[in-house]
Amino acid sequence: MNIYHGSEKIIKKPIWGYGNSRNDYGRGFYCTESCELSKEWACKNNTDGFANQYSFDWSDLSVLNLNSKEYNILNWLALLTKNRTYWQRNSIAEDAKTFLRDNYLIDITEYDVIVGYRADDSYFSFAQDFIMGTISLQKLSRAMRLGKLGEQIVLKSQRAFEQLEYVGSERALALEYYSKKNSRDIEARRMYLEDKRNMSKLDEIYILDIMRGRVREDELRL
Repeated sequence: MNIYHGSEKIIKKPIWGYGNSRNDYGRGFYCTESCELSKEWACKNNTDGFANQYSFDWSDLSVLNLNSKEYNILNWLALLTKNRTYWQRNSIAEDAKTFLRDNYLIDITEYDVIVGYRADDSYFSFAQDFIMGTISLQKLSRAMRLGKLGEQIVLKSQRAFEQLEYVGSERALALEYYSKKNSRDIEARRMYLEDKRNMSKLDEIYILDIMRGRVREDELRL
């Protein structure tokens, strides 16, 4: 497969063991299958950058796909609460984060690659709203599909890094892609607020319902 990493610089050989440990899935090399999306990520600071392209063979690697039927959105949230540092604070949110980590956190140490949502800008605020108890699980699930953000592919192990082969780099101009990124984020927020204003149904699931044991596991697979 071909994957892309957006950056302010050309990266011909990514180095295993580097990166920000406070990213969504901890330290790793964050990529996407979309060249256009990687250009938006490259220009996130309103500076020109590059979409670095790699050929990646993951056929013999251990892959955790958080969007597969085996898992639900709470597994993703548990990882997010473990790795991301900034969260709104109140009694419900603190208890919810502890509950998610105690009940839905996956041990990712044995995996070479992780596939899952990217908590980019507005999407992280959507997750926070659910943790705070202000939106339902159904609304969060719909929100994570807004703006066509797509999945991210995160290389975690040294084995995974060894399967990367640099192909080339395409220039990403901030004048074009920073505005595209902002437009995507604004549109996602607009659609989210529109959905948030809609009346919730009585059978929608909130974090307190889950914490109080009122929800079956099969009901969480939205």
